[in-house]
Amino acid sequence: MNTFLPHPSWTRRQALGFIVGMSGSFVLKGCTNPNNSSPSTASNLTSIRLGITPWIGLTPLYIAKESGLFQEVELDLQIRSFSSVQESIPSFVVGQNQGIVPVISEAVALAAQGADYRIVLVQDTSVGADAVLARNSIASIKDFKGKKIAVQKGAVSHFFLLQVLAEAGLSEKDVILIDAEPAIAAAAYEAGSVEITCSYSPYVNQANANQKDGRIIYDSSKMPSAIADVYAFRTEFIESSQQTVKAFVSCILKGLDFLNTNPNDGLVLAAKHFDLEPEVLKTQLRGIQLPNVKTNREMLANPQSDLYLLKPMQAIAEFLKSQNQIETIPDLSNLIDPQFVIALDVASIVDRA
Repeated sequence: MNTFLPHPSWTRRQALGFIVGMSGSFVLKGCTNPNNSSPSTASNLTSIRLGITPWIGLTPLYIAKESGLFQEVELDLQIRSFSSVQESIPSFVVGQNQGIVPVISEAVALAAQGADYRIVLVQDTSVGADAVLARNSIASIKDFKGKKIAVQKGAVSHFFLLQVLAEAGLSEKDVILIDAEPAIAAAAYEAGSVEITCSYSPYVNQANANQKDGRIIYDSSKMPSAIADVYAFRTEFIESSQQTVKAFVSCILKGLDFLNTNPNDGLVLAAKHFDLEPEVLKTQLRGIQLPNVKTNREMLANPQSDLYLLKPMQAIAEFLKSQNQIETIPDLSNLIDPQFVIALDVASIVDRA
């Protein structure tokens, strides 16, 4: 088996069985512009601790950090990188980290566990980066019945797959799931060990390119509301540090504006954090959308909009309950906090549709 080994930078959003005890972490010391930082001024900055699982949707954050935007607004952003969401949850729940970056299915599950937090910004939505691969002999999703599927159980790909199956009138009971991490799941398909896999970029890209007997049979562009990553902060931190959260949100969106207006420079700044060449990162970013100020306002502050985030979150909560993935449907009505995207001075951020 020609196993494609994952680079640690590419570990993404993972398991939901999370509140099981404290896990270790390490600080990822992001490189800032040397002209904007010095040991003498760092102690005067307001500290903010964010737990992440590295993923290309973080590109605007890394651009903002590399270019010194956080220091310009007197924020000392401490990025704490975890290998999975499962590892990052305990330190968030007890307040060691004030912020976290979950997928909305993970956010729903976290709320179902009683965590007190609010979503303040949408990081990205998946429009093709998550995909199901199948052999050419499998004509449709309905033909998955009785087949083995490699996927990481309890992770974002698992819940995406459940939704894909349900759309075709199938359930998890109709297939045989082979539990494997995203890179290994894709590699098993690439090597011919399984006929179907569900994973995400860049693993599905490589597997699809190298396994000629097969294709992408379904991807997240067909279900654009199913997978979105968000920035969330503990409620008590938001209430005590509103200006800090507002500055953080502003920096992320300015990082996105930098990417839009200076794409080559922006890709260079961010690519090093993923151990990728800038052109490769550019290609991978085509599988996601990075919402700007206007879109974030639609998603977080406009209940009448088709983009309003609470709608897919409620649907996901009901779906997870039907799949016995959560015990009860949590009250999501106060989970979204749009005040920071509403209050932004858009004159300082280029708003691009």
